[in-house]
Amino acid sequence: MKKNLLLLAAVGGMFMSANNLHAQDTTVSVEEVVLTESVDCKDHYSCSWRDNWNIQLGAGVFGNFTERNLEVGDPKVHYTALYNIGVGHWFSPYMGFRFSGYYGAMHWDAVKYNKAKYANLNVDFMWDMLNSIAGPNPNRVFSIIPFVGLGGTYTWDYGDSYVNINGEDGKPKSNSWTLPVSAGIQLRLRLCKYVDFFAEGRMNAYGDNLNNFVNHRSIDVIGQVYGGFIINIGGRKYTRYNPCDYMSYINTLNNQVNDLRADLAATSAALATAEAQLPCPEVVAVEQTTTVEAPMMASVRFRINSARISNEEMVNVYNTAEWLKANPEVKILVRGYADKDTGSSSYNMDLSKRRAQAVADALVNDYGIASSRIAVEGFGSDTQVYDTNNWNRIVIFSLPE
Repeated sequence: MKKNLLLLAAVGGMFMSANNLHAQDTTVSVEEVVLTESVDCKDHYSCSWRDNWNIQLGAGVFGNFTERNLEVGDPKVHYTALYNIGVGHWFSPYMGFRFSGYYGAMHWDAVKYNKAKYANLNVDFMWDMLNSIAGPNPNRVFSIIPFVGLGGTYTWDYGDSYVNINGEDGKPKSNSWTLPVSAGIQLRLRLCKYVDFFAEGRMNAYGDNLNNFVNHRSIDVIGQVYGGFIINIGGRKYTRYNPCDYMSYINTLNNQVNDLRADLAATSAALATAEAQLPCPEVVAVEQTTTVEAPMMASVRFRINSARISNEEMVNVYNTAEWLKANPEVKILVRGYADKDTGSSSYNMDLSKRRAQAVADALVNDYGIASSRIAVEGFGSDTQVYDTNNWNRIVIFSLPE
């Protein structure tokens, strides 16, 4: 990418220096610019930390699978209601995390029938299996998401439950803190852009003191099954980037540089031939005037569905700013466009205006160009400057007509 920036800077410098050529310069060395760089034509995806947040609301059942030693009668697993709330974030199409809380009344058999209240908070690390296997798709209807987690559990309100762990005062403990590890799987069904239905199963593993009853087992196991809804704040989205999308654009720039070098050489040669046929003119002092020519790199390209100026394209804004500083009386138009194959006409109109405004703001805020010299226009996707669709994600500088 550094090569691209050097190329664009060289083009700007070449145009700036062309204005200062003297008549006696008769030869110009022309060298073709050829960039050779191995490019991995692979899609890359990124997510902004502001995007892909979600809220999870659910309910289900859970039960203690290890405490079943009732002395009289038939011990069994008691399933009770469970309530769930969570907040999560996907930081890539493949990986995410969430904080998830659970509350319910836990029942179990230990010497007798017992019960206590149960609250659990986990941080889960989540993997979107289908995005990893079949490729990222923000509109996928069905997703399978395994996860693992760490957390903390608080149990209290044992009432007359049988407890055989005593506190520091020698009396049976009335509450307990435990640190579970967990694993599970979530099945997610997309209902619309902003809402998913989910069904989830989780197994939590604890030390034997989960319910203040030690039964000579090293692990207590809690099983949870629940479902509900996930609200995707702003929808689920991420940005795709493939270096090969820009290779044709870079090749076009290379060809433009070579064509301009050839034109400059031909013009200099013709000027030398014409001067050779004329007598040497008398030198007359003239007042220097500012020559206004078209801006050098007169466009700024954008990625799909983005109004952010990339580092690669910022050099074009810089060259235009330098040209405006050299021609302080000139005003320019900053015209934004969008490609027609992405988004609706009204959305693209807003996107093109935001792109043009981002370029204008960079000229004003980063390079000190007066805002009164800049007019901003958005043309959306109704006007396509180029036949190649992707090339129309662009802002073009032009002079007022």
